[in-house]
Amino acid sequence: MSEGMGPVPADARAAEVWRSFGARLRQWRRRAGFTQAQVGARVGYDHTAISKLEHGSRRASLPLARRLDELLMAEGELLAACEAVEALERAGGGRGAPAAVRRGPLPGEPAGGALPAMLPPGTVLPASLPAYGLVCPVHGRDGCSVPVLTDVIALHTAFCALGPDEQSRPALDIDTVHALTALLAVCLRADEERAWPGATAVVERTLHAMLRWMALPAASYQRQLAPLAAEYAQSAGCLRLLWGRNGTAMAWLDRSLLWAAMAGHVGTQVAALSDMSTLARLEGDGPSALAYGVAIGQAAAGRHWAGAMSDLYQARGHAVRGDAARTLRHIDRARSQMDRAGERDETEAPWLSVASVRLRVESGAAGALRDLAAATGDRRFALRAVGAARTALGLLPPGMHSARMLFLARLADAHACAGDPSAAHAVAGPVLDTTEVNPSTLLGQELRGLHARLAARPAGSPETDDFVSRLAAVVR
Repeated sequence: MSEGMGPVPADARAAEVWRSFGARLRQWRRRAGFTQAQVGARVGYDHTAISKLEHGSRRASLPLARRLDELLMAEGELLAACEAVEALERAGGGRGAPAAVRRGPLPGEPAGGALPAMLPPGTVLPASLPAYGLVCPVHGRDGCSVPVLTDVIALHTAFCALGPDEQSRPALDIDTVHALTALLAVCLRADEERAWPGATAVVERTLHAMLRWMALPAASYQRQLAPLAAEYAQSAGCLRLLWGRNGTAMAWLDRSLLWAAMAGHVGTQVAALSDMSTLARLEGDGPSALAYGVAIGQAAAGRHWAGAMSDLYQARGHAVRGDAARTLRHIDRARSQMDRAGERDETEAPWLSVASVRLRVESGAAGALRDLAAATGDRRFALRAVGAARTALGLLPPGMHSARMLFLARLADAHACAGDPSAAHAVAGPVLDTTEVNPSTLLGQELRGLHARLAARPAGSPETDDFVSRLAAVVR
């Protein structure tokens, strides 16, 4: 199925024409005696998609308009209306990909290789979407089936085979969209469960293929792929961040913001801005870290879940500067907004179903309070960080190995800041025993801070001193 839907452009004239199209669609549907669900079933969409078309909040491609016209026996009226609005958009914006697709170079495409060899051993696809916080960009949260693994591999291979200079308009069917969404879920879950470097290569190769599709002239692939491309780019940025490749991470996150804005996906915008704030803080750029934190609240004004994230990242920015009053105020506000988050929030940001708002707030609060203790030398903040880190660990779902190791390292560092090296050793020992640590990753950076604090203390027990030596070998 090559037809698609996408967000209505911001241009007022085009938006008005799409509202008119929606009104005509509603009239013809009622005249034919169909419900929205019946129409959707006959053209391959959920009833919510038909509802959005009728309300003018989504645009239809020409193939979809043609099928609707034939189904409802609209005598060419729906097809003509769709052709008119597409002509208007071309006249206003010209041919070719929009600036958000064309703008600037991006990280190089990974070397070739068959997808099966790049996937983790024993890969199991989700049977349906949503999965691992990812929803189908066509069917949303209503659910849809995922092709079997052999079909996903074939669909992905065909999708990535589009050449950089190809100007044809191949079909982008719904099974391919489902396959790409499920594949991203597999990559994120595999990396979370055991820090799998191959996830980055799969995600970035798919992203480069998306760029080639979205750059096809006079095609609708920009609108079809923008929601999923935004998710892929944010995930690529996050994966690069976890592995300490900060420059590449920022390039992908910047593109994720552009595509998320095209798609109207505020949840992806917030996720990208959150990672940008983390990147700035790790680079020692406190003002930028704060600015990204403020931008989170502006991108999703009035949403409690986004307000909690905004305050949390502002707290972290103030903590590294030793500003206790502002750090504590933002942590309190984040927790207050967290308590008011509800079902609407999870609908707007499906990734919250993977790790709850409370988990994110408590883990972030632990980091902020630990940083504040390190900056001020105040043991009271370190003890509060210990409490928040323990809460976050208790909220962590089973199987999230990478996050658990990161939280344990943060808890150990909080103990070190509180002047309890024995507790730090007891907590962080299993991290070194069960995890291969790369110094450039986020985990490596957490352990580097722990080592610096333990190494600065007076000599202690032989066991703790030996642990400090092991840490030194890992983080240097």
